[in-house]
Order: sequence, then structure tokens, then C-alpha cells
Amino acid sequence: MDKFDAMRVFVRVVESGTFTKASETLNIQKPTVTRLVQTLENDLATKLLNRTTRRVTVTPDGAAYYDRAVHLLAELEELENSMSGAKTNPKGRLRIDLPRPLAHSVVIPALPDFLAKYPDINLEIGVSDSPVDLIAENVDCVIRIGTLTDQSLVARRVGNSYFELCASPGYWKKFGKPKHPSEIGLHHTMIHMVSAKTARPFPITARQGKEVIEIQGKKVVRCNDVSTCTDLATAGLGIINGGTFMTAPLIASGELESCLEKWQLPPMPVSIAYPPNRHLGNKLRVFVDWIVELFAKHPSQKMPRG
Repeated sequence: MDKFDAMRVFVRVVESGTFTKASETLNIQKPTVTRLVQTLENDLATKLLNRTTRRVTVTPDGAAYYDRAVHLLAELEELENSMSGAKTNPKGRLRIDLPRPLAHSVVIPALPDFLAKYPDINLEIGVSDSPVDLIAENVDCVIRIGTLTDQSLVARRVGNSYFELCASPGYWKKFGKPKHPSEIGLHHTMIHMVSAKTARPFPITARQGKEVIEIQGKKVVRCNDVSTCTDLATAGLGIINGGTFMTAPLIASGELESCLEKWQLPPMPVSIAYPPNRHLGNKLRVFVDWIVELFAKHPSQKMPRG
């Protein structure tokens, strides 16, 4: 038995919570996972895991062994990378998850340059706005818009998401453009993005000088997907508080038109985050640095107006 292989399998079982998920993320058969963990326990003469039909949990000895194993495997990876040249040519699978607006408008268009620079990195990309269990799902990092609520993650702010009030030309022709935010509550329909956690719409405020107004529509259409909110606006169903990542190209094409340009809408932070116990290996390090540089140069990071 390769002790380090067994150690890697044990760590993956602990992090994913089941032998099945560990098998899937490691791409090895479940009986092999079970055998390696059992052999490791026999070799150590101690029980590392408590097994049930649905989930496994670590014993006190297993928790202590896990903590030491994570650090040891991280040091081994760093040593192998320094010897193999992976420090200058990072390689291996890198699994990321990011929101659809950032994926389509910012990251994906620039990925050819990243993969040309690091051809040995194999990307697996998830596109979602929902919370992701990075450990259980074996995701290396996530990019998110808004304040991160998971304090256990290591986060690095990379930029901002700016917003503007938009609707289709057909909608404006039918209802007219408001000259003041208060008019939206009297005559207009707002398309609200709904929080996946609270099922409540995100509040929308506008500022001009010292005047701050919370924007309320006379009618409200609610939706839990940001891309669908944009589709509803282009279909002429109301006004959105749209992120410029998505609205800028639609405004350029004439599918949307903005209003109340002199009013400022609060931006949201954009961050990249990864688990604290996930060793920041070279492939993840170069990706994080690339994302930081990408956002620093991207046109979306210029305050649109106000």
C-alpha cells in the first residue's frame, strides 16, 4: 500500500462526508476507497471513521490524523512541484464556480489567454449563483458578487459590480422614462432579483448628493435568476437594477436603455474565495493572480456614472 495514496483517500472521505462522493471526486472505484481506508486503519491500529448508511464522521483519532495529514500532503505537493518544474508550469485539474454574468461577460472571453499561458491546467467550470460546499464538492475556488457570508473561507476582493436602472425601448415608449426615482413607485413595474437564502427581493437604493431613496415599483415581478431578470427586462416587462456586466452589451446593442443616469446605485464587491485548509497550490495561485489582474484591467471596473 502507498501510504500517501491512502492518506489522500482518507482526507477526501473526511472532506466529502461519504465514500461515494470521495470515489466520484477522486475518480476511483468505491471498493478501492473503502479498502484503502480500512488498510490505513489497520496499519495505524486505530479507528479513524464512524460509518453509517448515509454518512461517515471522524473519530477523535481520525480528526487528529486528518489535521496532520492535510499539512503533510500540502508540504509533499509543494516539494513535488518545486522538483518537477510545476512551479513555473502549473498543471492538474482546477475546479471553479462563478456567477453566470461574470462567466459570460468577463472570465470566459479571457480564458483563451489564461489556458495559452498555462496549457497543463485542466479547468472544470461550474456556473451558478447558489452557495457551494467547496469541501464536499471538491471545488478549488468560487467567484461571488456581494458580501460573503461564509466566514470560514479565505477571500480576496478583486473588484466591484456596478448597477444601473434599465428597461427595453418598448417599455420606455409605453410608460415613459422617470425623471425621479419616486416616479417608479407611482407608474412603473420593477423586476426584482430574489435572494436564494431569504426568498426576499434585494433592496434597491439610489443616491444623488444627500438625497437617498429606496426604489419601489407600483408593480413588482420577482425572479431568483439574474439572467432571467435581464430577459424579462428585454422582453419589456419592467425595469431592472441590472449589473453592468450584463447590461452594458445590451445597452450597446439597443436592447436596453438606462434611466436616471445622474443617480448612484450602490455597487457590490466581487471576491474570489477558497477554503482555508485547501493548500494554495501553484495552479490555484496563478488562477487567483490572473483573476485579480483581469478585473483590474476590465472596463466594467470603471464607475459608470453618478
